[in-house]
Amino acid sequence: MRRMLGVAVAICALLWAAWWVHPGGATTPGTLVVGLVAEPTSLDPGQLTDINSMRVLSNVYDTLVQFTPGTFDLIPGLAASWSISPDGLAYTFKLRRGVRFHDGTPVDAAAVKFTYDRLLDPRHPYHNTGPFPFAPFYYGAIKEARVVDPYTVRFVLKQPFSPLLHNFTLNTGRIVSPAAIKKWGKEFASHPVGTGPFTFVSWEKNVRVVLQKNTGYWNGAPALDRLVFRPLPDDQTRVTELLSGGVDFIVDVSPDNIAQLKRDKRFQVYEQPGPHIWWVTLNTKKKPFDDVRVRQAVNYAVNKEAICRDVLKGTCTPAAGPVPPAITWAFSEQVKRYRYDPAKAKALLREAGYPNGFSATFWVPESGSGMQSPKIMAEAIQADLAAVGIKAAIQTYEWGAYLGQYGKGLGTADMGAMSFMLDPGDPAPMLSLVIDGQAASPHGFNSGYYNNAKVNRLLRDATLTVDQAKRGALYRQASAIVADDAPWIFIDNAMQTAAAVRRVKGFVLSPTFYLFFRSTSVQ
Repeated sequence: MRRMLGVAVAICALLWAAWWVHPGGATTPGTLVVGLVAEPTSLDPGQLTDINSMRVLSNVYDTLVQFTPGTFDLIPGLAASWSISPDGLAYTFKLRRGVRFHDGTPVDAAAVKFTYDRLLDPRHPYHNTGPFPFAPFYYGAIKEARVVDPYTVRFVLKQPFSPLLHNFTLNTGRIVSPAAIKKWGKEFASHPVGTGPFTFVSWEKNVRVVLQKNTGYWNGAPALDRLVFRPLPDDQTRVTELLSGGVDFIVDVSPDNIAQLKRDKRFQVYEQPGPHIWWVTLNTKKKPFDDVRVRQAVNYAVNKEAICRDVLKGTCTPAAGPVPPAITWAFSEQVKRYRYDPAKAKALLREAGYPNGFSATFWVPESGSGMQSPKIMAEAIQADLAAVGIKAAIQTYEWGAYLGQYGKGLGTADMGAMSFMLDPGDPAPMLSLVIDGQAASPHGFNSGYYNNAKVNRLLRDATLTVDQAKRGALYRQASAIVADDAPWIFIDNAMQTAAAVRRVKGFVLSPTFYLFFRSTSVQ
């Protein structure tokens, strides 16, 4: 009896130790605990502007079309098939039969129409559940969504829009339950209902989002029983939590820790070149950055090669222009490149009338998906600018607050850090959001108010052109002009990174930067 009691006490002690060391609960087979880079901003896909939140919702919702895992190759999603009219003005989708939302209501043509009408029609009774900031850029060419029959929906366009099919893969266009929208109204952002491989359980703000297996998933139930996302904004904290067992999986691994994790046989590291760009937006409406010479000067002043080598430890390449090299068909090597040249920077500043430099306000997020190590990078940029006489005062914000602030435009600020993932494998949505003059804040994400009529025209011509080779030529022309105009400090193109314990099996990085866990297991 005494021996049994001793064993029981020992077992209890072990269980207590396991709970204490692993407060995230990352020790149960069938449960995957993921360390995110920030707190989600919303669980309504139409509202999102950040990849971090999209990484959660890619497991709750589906899209009409999707990509083969690990590629940008289109395959059917909720739509079993599709066709495009010869004039490019009608996209018709045949939906899978028998698919249901997590609330049990059917996925039919009416639900698809509801999803897009809510995003695009200000008169729609549930348009006020937004805002939906990216919807006009991704889907603004749609004139009308028509129900052809219960399982056929047709999108009629105002004009041809070549990126549209790829844009249907994006988070903004994930199909939502009309019944849930009608039930929850504005609170739908905290009560998501989709068709994805996992269903929503709970969201404890700043602590965790919990999902569970959708046993009736149309594409086969996931291997995991439970999926938990924990916001861990600090880079080192994410790694520490992985090392200690608090999480099973982390994204955006700190460059300082990649080699350490690769050496440790308990872990596996995932890496993939991605369609990513990190830049500093310059306020082109406000002195001194209304002068192109000053904008070019700060590009010469910043040592991007050193940032990639010393700060980001080789996990990136210096950026050249607004299109990342991963989008091979639209990327151009023939753009103005700003090699590190502080003497050139000083000469341009003198020419522009700032021989002694100037002071500037520099907005920076504390963390954020795709932002790599924003505070450390900002400090390196600050030091380089100081060397040519520019005193940049850094102001930091929590990621969600930063997105709200940045989205309103730089206003009285001079500079603001930002990154973008070209998640549809096409430059059109990103460039339309951040470069087109019509997208100047508050009408889009062009927060530095850059406006060049020729660039605007090239971007619109590219969306009207079906032939990819011709589209690529238009984007290369636009990139060359933007590089000369220097509305940004072009910093780097990142490699996507993640790490997990060895018990995690079947995970594949997506070039979209979303996270898909349907085929992932924890053994």
